[in-house]
Amino acid sequence: MTLTLTTAQTLVTAVLDAARQSGLKPMAIAVLDARGAIKAAAAEDGTSLKRFEIAHGKAYGALALGMGSRSLGKRAVDQAFFIAAVTHAVGGDLVPVPGGVLLYDQNRLLLGAVGASGDTSDQDEKAIMSAIAATGLVGEPGQD
Repeated sequence: MTLTLTTAQTLVTAVLDAARQSGLKPMAIAVLDARGAIKAAAAEDGTSLKRFEIAHGKAYGALALGMGSRSLGKRAVDQAFFIAAVTHAVGGDLVPVPGGVLLYDQNRLLLGAVGASGDTSDQDEKAIMSAIAATGLVGEPGQD
């Protein structure tokens, strides 16, 4: 199975719906396929200037290291030089805080990653996980 455009667009809509239902600040969403290519994206009205880049960096970093961005945040604390080196290696496109979730099908085949930014990192991640659950796919946000 691959990540289709329809599924990626459904995820964007579902993340935004979850954010609105929770009363979160305006969000930017990036859905990347397993190659790291942007499959779908959106930024709500009122989103601050660089929110998409942050959402993309959360998702791209998760794909680059094969772990949800929550785990990248822990590594940033425990291994700051490693995360700094990896951030450089991926062209600066790594944001090591919650809100970048690896996306799998039911057979644990990697489909891509979803990143969100707009509210607190924990709330961004919560909206993504709600959206992924609604699609019947599996999300891996990482661990503290």
